[in-house]
Amino acid sequence: MLGRIDPELDRFFCTALQAVGDPGQTTDALWQLVQATGEASYRCMELLDAANTGAFGDPEPVQVPLTIEKGPFIVISGHDLYDAQQLLEQTAGRGVNVYTHSEMLPAHGYPELKRRYPHLKGNFGTAWQNQQREFEDIPAPILFTTNCIMPLRASYADRVFTTSVVAYPGVPHIDEGRDFSPVIEKALELGGYAQDTLLPGLNGGSTVTTGFARTAVLQHADEIVQAVRDGKLRHFFLVGGCDGTRPSRRYYTEFARLTPPDTILLTLACGKFRLNDLPLGTVPGTGLPRILDVGQCNDAYSAIRIALALADAFCCGVNDLPLSLVLCWFEQKAVCILIALLALGIRNIRLGPTLPPFLSPVVVAALQQKYDLKAVTTPENDLQAILGRH
Repeated sequence: MLGRIDPELDRFFCTALQAVGDPGQTTDALWQLVQATGEASYRCMELLDAANTGAFGDPEPVQVPLTIEKGPFIVISGHDLYDAQQLLEQTAGRGVNVYTHSEMLPAHGYPELKRRYPHLKGNFGTAWQNQQREFEDIPAPILFTTNCIMPLRASYADRVFTTSVVAYPGVPHIDEGRDFSPVIEKALELGGYAQDTLLPGLNGGSTVTTGFARTAVLQHADEIVQAVRDGKLRHFFLVGGCDGTRPSRRYYTEFARLTPPDTILLTLACGKFRLNDLPLGTVPGTGLPRILDVGQCNDAYSAIRIALALADAFCCGVNDLPLSLVLCWFEQKAVCILIALLALGIRNIRLGPTLPPFLSPVVVAALQQKYDLKAVTTPENDLQAILGRH
């Protein structure tokens, strides 16, 4: 990833795959393997963080408009910041604006992207599961860089492109040479909107904020610690994860809406779109926004580093902090983030809106016993249970 490799991780992947295929593994040995996999997952996220920040700088807070300016544009979706940089470089001076979609939103926070490419204008739409509705009759091409692509509808199928690890039958694929000329030509052909067009967030907002990765947040560490000691800041929540289509996922919007004004919500991954345009303001007596977008799903590493730094500042363990993790779940690849948290000894995580089907009752019972993992209930009950403990 951007020239970063770790031979130890490569060796671990081989060891883990070999162990999975070994029918003679004991339960204890498999639990140890899960622990080691969590540690490797944390190392992978650390490596990706170093690659992204090394190439594009430490993220900085930035307000991102949800209005699409008139004229030709391209929507880029997925996670790959290198693909975003290559697209921005090739569209510079071509009269084509670029808008992020879903997990690509945090690209706006990276100074080597935002400052160098003023035609990185804003964000289009919300999370992956809404793309069929949001892309209906879009007058612009969409470039998918990772796997968050849904079956295409006829109204936009002729303007979809893929690159890197994602592909789709009948869709032009840009190879590893990253020549995005066909995407740019399609943008110029389609022409974009005839006038500026607002595509509001899920809660009606016209802007969102991103860029609150660990460096940006920890620049305010003294202010945060003092706010806690002065009683202005009572609790931290990490609310985010993988989003999905079921109505039960409104839980996360309502949970965020119900949090008291003397609390902060860290958020990340595509689950952030459930709450990132809520007008929750700032923590009273401080300049801190109540919603801090840490980044993509893999930026859970940054959230962990924030928690570890706060624990050091308060001379306590992470589990002793006034911090609660309320995570939304969708697909199996996200399990690497969950087990990374568990491998670090983080307890009392709430997971929902339903538990993954591959977690059998026996595994769930073991996770509850070892890590006090909980399923979410209702926003009201969970908030009462959390804040009643601190």
